Amino acid sequence: MFKSKEYWAESFTDLVFNAEVVSGVEFDDCTFKGCDFREMSFKHCRFIDCRFIECDMSIVDFSGSRFEETSFVSSKLTGVDWTKVDYSEFIQEAPFSFSESVLDYSSFFGEKLENLSLQKCRLIEVDFREADLSGANFFGSELSESQFRHTVLSNADFREAYRYNIDIRMNTITGAKFSRDEAVSLLESLDIELV
Repeated sequence: MFKSKEYWAESFTDLVFNAEVVSGVEFDDCTFKGCDFREMSFKHCRFIDCRFIECDMSIVDFSGSRFEETSFVSSKLTGVDWTKVDYSEFIQEAPFSFSESVLDYSSFFGEKLENLSLQKCRLIEVDFREADLSGANFFGSELSESQFRHTVLSNADFREAYRYNIDIRMNTITGAKFSRDEAVSLLESLDIELV
């Protein structure tokens, strides 16, 4: 499995590798489709312009790995600790994006990930505390029990997002967009009675 240290413009389909370790491999412009990488460790790897489509990457360990413009589409990334990723080369933009994916029980605690895109994702009990998510896109995502505390959400897009609980006194939401019906939930933290 991944015997070379560098892969360029390769497609990997229906691979099944569980609880194995891949270390120091660079993937450039690679596509992974329908792969099962549950409980894998990708340590000190590099993913540049890669696409993960319909992959199961639950409880994957990305310790020391770097990402550049990598997308996860219709994939399962439950229980991933994104704080272990190496963000040292990235100044502002989030190095990855997610669409129609499941990221339940994951953590982005304290990370600076401006313009992070999490569109139409399931984000149950995700830890966003103390993160800078300025300009993040949560369009159409479910955020049940996800944690926002001292989180910067300036200019974030929560249109059509639902089941979020964001205390407007404990987070920065200047310029954020919310759907009218769901925005009522922002008032729950104010201890007022809606009639």
